[in-house]
Amino acid sequence: MLNHSLCEKYGIPRDAVITIGGTVGVGKSTITMALAESLGFRTSLEKVDSNPYLDKFYADFEKWSFHLQVYFLAERFKEQKRIFEYGGGFVQDRSIYEDTGIFAKMLFDQGKMSQTDYATYTSLFEAMVMTPYFPHPDVLIYLEGTFDDVLTRIKERGRPMEQNTDIAYWKEMYGRYEEWINNFTACPVIRLNINEYDVFKDKESIHHVLEKIAQRIGQVRQTVRV
Repeated sequence: MLNHSLCEKYGIPRDAVITIGGTVGVGKSTITMALAESLGFRTSLEKVDSNPYLDKFYADFEKWSFHLQVYFLAERFKEQKRIFEYGGGFVQDRSIYEDTGIFAKMLFDQGKMSQTDYATYTSLFEAMVMTPYFPHPDVLIYLEGTFDDVLTRIKERGRPMEQNTDIAYWKEMYGRYEEWINNFTACPVIRLNINEYDVFKDKESIHHVLEKIAQRIGQVRQTVRV
């Protein structure tokens, strides 16, 4: 059931699709749940526990990288289809764009995914997502902070397999995320510092986030109407 009062208060369309992006440890799931609860939207969460490749991947990157990325792509594409079949009103934990723009490319550049596998994966992604028919979110909220902030959160809240991963891996991913978001154009972006908008510690900060979402979506939809 949508929270009509908050949708109307902030001017957020009831059919909006809000996607949360950012590297591991920035609190995507936390803000996803907080926004969904505030607006009465449905959630679209990463299905980590049911992923048959994740543990295997962290144990052997080279062997399981392609399997993992194709699994994520298929699951996110199905979820994106479900979101728009419902007619919107969703908050989504992590975007489909991060899979190819960061994770698959990083694995390929590191030699942990073969050139053939990477070409196959990229071709599949472009055929599924990079078309005029693919429904893009209304806005992507990008959660960011310093590398030390992110590393601290991984150590405090991360899954065991994440906590046991070499720091160099997280540092490279952090840099790639910064490069990716600076060149991202698939949908409008709101950048939030995780120290200024930490809904885990300060639940009231969600209202500032709602104001930013309403303003950004309003700007975009007004431009489309004009």
